[in-house]
Amino acid sequence: MALSKLLNQSIAILRPDIDFVAMLELLYRGTGGFARQRIRHPDKMRILTSSSRPIAFYAPLKHPGHAIPSGDREVARMLLRALSQTRFGAQVVSTFTSLDAKGNAVDEAIIEAAAEADVQRLQTALPCRPAAWVTYHNYYKAPDLLGPAMSQAWGIPYVLVEASHAEKRMSGPWARFAARSAQASRSANLHIVLNRGDIAGLQKVGASRFLHLPPFLAPDEWPQKTASQANNQMRLLAVGMMRPGDKLASYAMLAEALRGLDGDWLLDIVGDGAAQAEVHAQFEPFESRIRFHGKITDRSRLAQLYAQADVLAWPGVNEAFGMAYLEAAACGLPAVAGAYGGVAEVVENGISGMLSPVGDVAAYRQNLALLLGDAELRHRLGINAREKVLQHHSLPAAAHRLELQIAGLLAEQEA
Repeated sequence: MALSKLLNQSIAILRPDIDFVAMLELLYRGTGGFARQRIRHPDKMRILTSSSRPIAFYAPLKHPGHAIPSGDREVARMLLRALSQTRFGAQVVSTFTSLDAKGNAVDEAIIEAAAEADVQRLQTALPCRPAAWVTYHNYYKAPDLLGPAMSQAWGIPYVLVEASHAEKRMSGPWARFAARSAQASRSANLHIVLNRGDIAGLQKVGASRFLHLPPFLAPDEWPQKTASQANNQMRLLAVGMMRPGDKLASYAMLAEALRGLDGDWLLDIVGDGAAQAEVHAQFEPFESRIRFHGKITDRSRLAQLYAQADVLAWPGVNEAFGMAYLEAAACGLPAVAGAYGGVAEVVENGISGMLSPVGDVAAYRQNLALLLGDAELRHRLGINAREKVLQHHSLPAAAHRLELQIAGLLAEQEA
């Protein structure tokens, strides 16, 4: 039963986890219109561009057409769009997921068998040999079980984006998949890192060639905030999934910081998930100051909330970088965050937002209070935040850098 279910992820025509409308919209925007593509069976999510050898794109954790919104899905979508804007074009070659959320050896064996079936399918399913294989997010819970085999079989460059390695996972319940993830990382011709902090771990498994690509989005799809509130109330916005672990820890830190925050403020919260009850309980003491909006999949609705807010208040516990920070910045919104992971890559302390030391609730509260009492500072940080996105985190800039790198790999291969 489990094996059949997993195999269907690769070969079924109807997929309950695929948001087909969103995927079609994504493909239309990413490749400049349907004139450049032919959509075939949705199980293959095929994008055939004008290039004779498009890039093969794969995301083992959450593919671009997944029905559940998250930062992982958004980054996968943006990468697909960027690759589609290169001269090669791009094609999603599989929607197979290798995720083992619990570290179960039996499940991992079943997943590996299903992956092997997808490898066999791919060897005959594609109309041509891709220019390169690009995988987004290879790590110990969802290793790339397709890319190493397919890139070797086709003799094409193998590129990993945002791969990571944690040595402690080489033993314990995920040891088998951690080893497969390390094997994939070791075999990559190029690692594209969105967070420089991942480089040290990848070097431990033998990875040696890296390109830092700042996380990016399409700024024109996020309208700039036009004016602040007429009154003195500060509108805060938090955007994050409500799930156990780091996300719940971020909500807990924010709630704790707000307990001692004086002044007039209002908080809008976007997100839902398995820990929704716990999150609601954490903010219960604030009563009318909190408005829960649940999950929002409509980008225009989310953009409206960004436009109405004054500050993005999201601690970002252990965030790799966080797409919400970029979305807020594109709208001209400063962020108050913790200095976790790659958050500092997108939030520049004192320039485009405020960063507090990791886990320091008092310092986080102090930064909120500083912005609460200084509308001019909020405005200045917001202007800087949008300018930073336009200069360093835009879709066209990312597409250009990706094209240069992949073209370079192909030139080396042909030399």
